[in-house]
Amino acid sequence: MDRMDITNRTIFIVGGTSGIGLGLARRFAAAGSTVIVGGRRDDPVEGLDTVKVDVTDAESVTQARDRVLADHPELDVVVTMSGVMLQEDLRDPAHFASTETTIATNVLGTIRVIDAFTPHLVERGAGTIITVSSGIAFLPFPITPTYGASKAAVHAYSEALRAQLAGTGVEVAELVPPAVASRPDIAGANPHALDLDDYLDEVMGLLAGQPTPHEILVKAVLMHRWAERDGTYAELVGQRSKALASLSGR
Repeated sequence: MDRMDITNRTIFIVGGTSGIGLGLARRFAAAGSTVIVGGRRDDPVEGLDTVKVDVTDAESVTQARDRVLADHPELDVVVTMSGVMLQEDLRDPAHFASTETTIATNVLGTIRVIDAFTPHLVERGAGTIITVSSGIAFLPFPITPTYGASKAAVHAYSEALRAQLAGTGVEVAELVPPAVASRPDIAGANPHALDLDDYLDEVMGLLAGQPTPHEILVKAVLMHRWAERDGTYAELVGQRSKALASLSGR
């Protein structure tokens, strides 16, 4: 894709009221773009327009789209950040509730947001959709099985979306985060999680690249993305499987 200008865009970040999404919102705003953030609550976020949106609710997404486009008809970037990451014990059928929640948010929610804004972007003849998968899409973390499956689905969907939108002027980039310490509890639970500001520094540099890559891969996620190619896949999955011992009854 062409180099993504981040200095004069109008950007809606769904799932942008906390964590990586909020960090990106602040970076885009600091670069000169107009940024709207959406979340399940519409609590004010200093310096940013906020819109209430629940990606698991079709009517909520439609209402958010209508409000954003009414206030910002020049909207030209949509980022789909909403996601949940839940542990599951696949020996216990009760895990299925977590499965449904994960798919409803991470997969159907992503598609619902994309569908809501694609006609607007195609009609403009220009714009960018940024999806968010994960390093776990390429290197499973067995204690979060449906999360990995959902992010692999987002990756595959992003590839298909890019192909189908070719020639429309609408580009598709896929953000592929590793573990990022976007909250204090994450930093405490995973000492290997990348510092949020360090992650955002790399991401903004990659977005400003010429050309902007289809996949936004910081250095810390390369071991996940290319594990199968590099012959480290089985070893790394084995290491990650040790976390299963923390499940109750194991």
